[in-house]
Amino acid sequence: MAEMDPRTEIREFLSSRRARIAPEQAGLPAYGGNRRVKGLRREEVALLAGVSVDYYVRMERGSLAGASDGVLDALASALQLDEAERDHLFHLARQSRTPRGPRRRGPAVAVRSTLQQVLDAISEAPAWIGNGRYDVLAMNQLARALYSPVLADSRRPANTARFVYLEPEAARDFFVDYDHVAGAVAAKLRMEAGRDPHDEELIALVGELSTRSELFRQRWASQDVRLHRSGRKRMRHPAVGQLDLDVESLELPAEPGLHLNIYTAPAGTPTADNLALLASWAATQQTLATELEAHNG
Repeated sequence: MAEMDPRTEIREFLSSRRARIAPEQAGLPAYGGNRRVKGLRREEVALLAGVSVDYYVRMERGSLAGASDGVLDALASALQLDEAERDHLFHLARQSRTPRGPRRRGPAVAVRSTLQQVLDAISEAPAWIGNGRYDVLAMNQLARALYSPVLADSRRPANTARFVYLEPEAARDFFVDYDHVAGAVAAKLRMEAGRDPHDEELIALVGELSTRSELFRQRWASQDVRLHRSGRKRMRHPAVGQLDLDVESLELPAEPGLHLNIYTAPAGTPTADNLALLASWAATQQTLATELEAHNG
């Protein structure tokens, strides 16, 4: 992917959101049984948003530069956008208002040493720091053990999106809900692209995944977006078996664009027991590595 064009992004996003809403879902009468368009017509969206048809057509052709926040809110309501989709619409509008800038390198991939200290202080839960491109930037020992299948690729920083789409067999073994994870990864990458369309590394990553993965091309074309949020992840670790983990993803205010991800399990559950096993396994692996280094030295 050579470039992310905001006008194309706006056009495809709005038309895809319009296509998924049937007139009856919007409280409109569906006259006749032979509608030529899937979902709402442009004039129906304009009616629901309280703007002229010509104005909405201009917006859907990729021009959001003159749209006020009030108009964007009305459009979000008309298209029944969820929170992530609404944020994405506002990101696209912001990019539309800004002169097109040059591609640039994203934030540095190194994290401060004090953040690594925070990770290392979390001893009973896998914890790691990542960015919106799914780069794994720093981890504690338990996270390195948990993500050992992802870290098998020697490329650094490790990247979960590449693992999901370019190592699908290993990823299906690791993520119990692989299809859900694959959809979430593509949706969060698209959200990041709307927020920062000139990030060179992001453009390169999307281009690489689009070239090498048919599944990614399909998921990317869906125009779905998603926020980084808390939830549940089910993983199948090769050493300790299944782990049903509660995930908290916390933004780091002092490090814009970075998230601290912590995986936990309620005490007394099989997953809590398996996390303790994982910690023992990780300590064994670390001891073996140390012994090998001493032997080789």
